[in-house]
Amino acid sequence: MKTTAGDYIKLHFLVFLFGFTAILGKLISLPNVEMVFYRTLLAAAGMAVVITITNRSFIVPTRSDFFKMLFTGLIVAAHWLTFFGSGRLANPSVSLVGFATCSFWAALIEPIVKGKKIRPMEVGLGIAVLVGLYIIFSFNFDYPLGLLLGIASGLTAALFSVINSKMVTRISSFTITFYEMIGACLGILIFFPFYKSSFSDGSLHLAPSPADWFYLAMLGWVCSVYAYSQMIDLSKKLSVFFIQLALNLEPVYGIGLAILIFGKQEVMGWNFYVGTLVILTAVALYPILKRRFEHHFNSPLQ
Repeated sequence: MKTTAGDYIKLHFLVFLFGFTAILGKLISLPNVEMVFYRTLLAAAGMAVVITITNRSFIVPTRSDFFKMLFTGLIVAAHWLTFFGSGRLANPSVSLVGFATCSFWAALIEPIVKGKKIRPMEVGLGIAVLVGLYIIFSFNFDYPLGLLLGIASGLTAALFSVINSKMVTRISSFTITFYEMIGACLGILIFFPFYKSSFSDGSLHLAPSPADWFYLAMLGWVCSVYAYSQMIDLSKKLSVFFIQLALNLEPVYGIGLAILIFGKQEVMGWNFYVGTLVILTAVALYPILKRRFEHHFNSPLQ
């Protein structure tokens, strides 16, 4: 399918929305796991309403597809748990930069899954992202565990993005989103007893405040029902690597918003911004290098 300027504009709008999720995650007073549970529950309910109103189908082609979507939902849940966990242990800026490794993981995973050659240019840009992270990580950095969780969120994001890019050629992005949100919600429910006994204070915090409900609704309906389904739909036209590379712009939007909202606690050392600049340079170089090496991009796996 031919890409248009509108596709690129929509992609960057979605990146902005995803960058805003880190801010919402910090504004919500619920613990991380309970927050993700409500996000997935609201997203599944909202997606069901959208499918019903637009007369789309809940039916999936095969039983295998059904279970694949539920399993992918578990990966989505792991992504959100690590992403928001990173923001809580460190701050939204750190979680966003750790998440930026998704393009490196996508450069390795997508060609293997789709039976194509691993593209040296994409791996090189992915390594540039890792170099940026090393600069951030190596100079008296105060949030190592937070950054590691952010990197884990990048890996899981690349995994479910590659899986979805294959399924969306046969199944509606709305249907995929619905069943994956159900899978994610069920995964959190199954995890609750272990979480309660081993990680929480011995109880579950399932009573959101009025402000929490407002932020959860934005997470579930704007940043999940709309943004997640539209991102899946864009994977029909754009490569997973390019989408993940564009998502590296999340730190620009997210860090800017975080500084505006949270103030001085989001201001980092010089190494953080140098590393972030390296990561964003990789994003800017991609379309230039892609045009130059276009004839190598669709080579089958030998």
